[in-house]
Amino acid sequence: MTANTNTAAPSAPAPASTSKPLSAAAIRRRRMGRQLARGWKVFVSNKPGLIGLIVLAIVIMVALLAPVIVPMSTLDVTKVTAHAFEPPSSHAWLGTDYTGRSMLGMLIWGARASLTVGFTATIMSTVIGTTIGMAAGHFRGGTQAVLLRIIDFFLVVPSLVLAITLSSVIGASLWTIIISIGVTGWAGTARLVRSETLTIEARPYIERAWALGASNWHIIGKHVLPAVMPIVLSNTTLAVGSSIIAESTMAFLGLGDPMTISWGSILKSAMDTGAATAGYWWYVIPPGIAIVIVVLAFTLVGRALEAVVNPTLRER
Repeated sequence: MTANTNTAAPSAPAPASTSKPLSAAAIRRRRMGRQLARGWKVFVSNKPGLIGLIVLAIVIMVALLAPVIVPMSTLDVTKVTAHAFEPPSSHAWLGTDYTGRSMLGMLIWGARASLTVGFTATIMSTVIGTTIGMAAGHFRGGTQAVLLRIIDFFLVVPSLVLAITLSSVIGASLWTIIISIGVTGWAGTARLVRSETLTIEARPYIERAWALGASNWHIIGKHVLPAVMPIVLSNTTLAVGSSIIAESTMAFLGLGDPMTISWGSILKSAMDTGAATAGYWWYVIPPGIAIVIVVLAFTLVGRALEAVVNPTLRER
């Protein structure tokens, strides 16, 4: 018998995987994308927050397109042809003011000024409050004691009173209102950020970073700041509404630029001309309703963002 010399052919080696491992930056981006997608899903499920976002989108779009919708030349008191204090009609949907200008056009331009003050002053106060809050929660000793006393001072004294005092010293203008609100309205954000900073720095990975020789700026910039940003964002949305109310109050008191149209300045001119007592309701009610709607929309969006950041609120 002859032995069978046929042998099985050796199996080919499996092809090596050509996919490269993801870098740390790519992993972070992918993780952040998933977190944003989950956060957006939670936000959309909050119906009041979604309605508030839609309202804000419409108001912001109208404010940006104000020069196209209502050219400023149509609000020039030397060119208007309508009579003063005309009631709402097909020619003037919301009536006219004491100079014959369209109240609808003034509301649209007032949204532009009020939103500018609200966003700019809030960004300023948020930057100040976040910086001081993280420093007060991170540093110890004399630095912490001084920062806490400063925060306590701005918390005890009403921010609106400080803003009115500062505005009366600097002079009446739109930027005066922005600076006054931004410089005096940061204490609440600082207290919130300090509390969050203390919570974050008590976690084990911060202790490991200290043990590996991390500096103060590394701890604050790489660990604390990214962790506090979600809660700062939700608080900022709520603060915009407060800034708009503060701007309207200061403009109503005559501390704003008289040449700038805002919702507060419209109410002031209505008071100065006796529109409320004379029964010209279209001069008083529309700007008041506009303030209420926009502030309510910011509040709804802020509450929805709080539910995204804080899962305990979501469960409730």
